[in-house]
Formats: sequence, structure tokens, C-alpha cells
Amino acid sequence: MRKTGKVMGALLLAAWVGMVQAQVELEDVEAHSGRLSSLRGDTALDVDKDAERIKDPVKDQGIQDRQYMHQPPLVPHQVRGYEVDLKVNRCLACHGWKNAAARNAPRVSPTHYETRDGMTLGDISPRRYFCLQCHVPQTGAKPLVDNTFTPVESLR
Repeated sequence: MRKTGKVMGALLLAAWVGMVQAQVELEDVEAHSGRLSSLRGDTALDVDKDAERIKDPVKDQGIQDRQYMHQPPLVPHQVRGYEVDLKVNRCLACHGWKNAAARNAPRVSPTHYETRDGMTLGDISPRRYFCLQCHVPQTGAKPLVDNTFTPVESLR
């Protein structure tokens, strides 16, 4: 029984010494680097910082060519702040069949009104409702990694 008490005391002492050493090392790092930083920057953990705008959106250059069959078209305008949820889809305000002509915007493809079984619906199919899952804003950003992709010969 006494041995168990001594072992437990030694383990607690070792744990306490480890925590003190970790704190000293942390203070040493902060003293040398000024302070620690994270991907959140100076934002506190309980604060949701607004996302930055997408840099260098390509505007007013028309629709870019597609690089492969069935590639979803790129969006030639900023979509930051567009509300797309279960009740509202801002994309359809311009691109829905009812408003597209008046807004001078391309209409949603008829395939977006079809179920998996090929049945045509009166409204956008639920599997195609969240536009930004496939359609992304076009941008002039440089690629993050090298890319050797070449489009299908018939698309050149």
C-alpha cells in the first residue's frame, strides 16, 4: 500500500514538473518570437472573422472555354455573400428560367430540372439546387501546383 502511494506521488510530481517545463518553454518561445501566431491570426477563438474576398476575380471577360466534357461552367462574377440555403438560392434570381432573359444571364441548363431517373420537374432538382458545389468563380490566380492537364483534342 505504501509503495503504491509513493509511486502515485512520484507520478504526480513528474506530471507537475512536466507542466512547469512546458510553460517555461512556451514563455521562452513567446519571448524570442514576440508571440505565437496561428492561421486565425489575432482573431479570438470565440469570434468568427469574415472571410476575405476572392482575390483577382476575372470580370467582364465573357464565358471561359471548358477544358473537358461535362465541365460545369465557371461563374464570371463575384459570388461572395450569395445566399444559397434550403429556402433561398440567389443564383436563381438571375439564372432561373423566369428571370434569365430580363437579367441578360444564361439560363440554368434543362438537365438541372431532371431527376436521376430522367423525369423532368417543374423546379430545380434537389440534387442540383446548391450551385456553388460545382460552379466556381473564375479567377486569374496562379496555380498552386504544376498542372500538366491538356484538354480533349476536340475542345481545342
